[in-house]
Amino acid sequence: MRTAKEAVRELLEQLPESASLEDILYHIYVRQKIQKGLDAAAEGRIMSQAEIEQRMARWLVK
Repeated sequence: MRTAKEAVRELLEQLPESASLEDILYHIYVRQKIQKGLDAAAEGRIMSQAEIEQRMARWLVK
């Protein structure tokens, strides 16, 4: 498993030289969110389509 530092180094290598600090921070943020979702899925912390539809139906009725 890669360390966070290794992942950021890899990300920096993939970005163009013209990438701004804001661009870099955005890409780090996106990767962090994706990893959080993958970790949740691996741990079984996910909802089925039916559960999501039920929640959405309740929110839309209010």
